[in-house]
Amino acid sequence: MTQPPTIESIRDVRAHLAEVVERAERDDVPTVITRRGKEVAAVVSIEVLRKYQEWEEREINRIIDERWRTRRPASRSRTS
Repeated sequence: MTQPPTIESIRDVRAHLAEVVERAERDDVPTVITRRGKEVAAVVSIEVLRKYQEWEEREINRIIDERWRTRRPASRSRTS
């Protein structure tokens, strides 16, 4: 399971990017990157990113399927 993220400024991450990437890849520790105190990005392992993308795809498909199942036919009014 993923450990809680490390939070670092973009300046600090620049100084040791290789270490940040290694932490994400080897130790499965994400790093949240801040700019002026605001969270703006994250470094995660490629495995975590791919799992998220797969989940997102499934979730979108689930929502679409649900809407199709509950969709009611539009009432048509005839105009002559």
